[in-house]
Amino acid sequence: MGSELYREDILPLFIAQGRFTQDAIKGMLAKPEDRAEMVRQLFAKSGGKLLAYYMTSGEYDFLTVSEGPYEGVAVSVIAAAGGGVTDLKTTLAMTSGDMKNAFARAGAVAGSFRPTGAKT
Repeated sequence: MGSELYREDILPLFIAQGRFTQDAIKGMLAKPEDRAEMVRQLFAKSGGKLLAYYMTSGEYDFLTVSEGPYEGVAVSVIAAAGGGVTDLKTTLAMTSGDMKNAFARAGAVAGSFRPTGAKT
């Protein structure tokens, strides 16, 4: 990717949350099914790997944890386009060690950055 913050040897980790549409919930009531394998296959076809898939209560109906190339975020787009989910939120996650390295690399170049609107 050309960024010093990006490492080819580590796949990004993504946490995604979403809600089922009313139509999806009606469909699940009429014909309950375990969608975990379907979701796993979708991630695999996009070059990623599903690490966890949970049904949740509260603000969101489900949560996935996956790893894969940044293009793997396309899974959220595919899920949304299917019409069964809404309010998708995908977050890039990293270990505290990876974040420490990101801060160290960013600190090395921070002095050369001029914030928007800053006086020169």
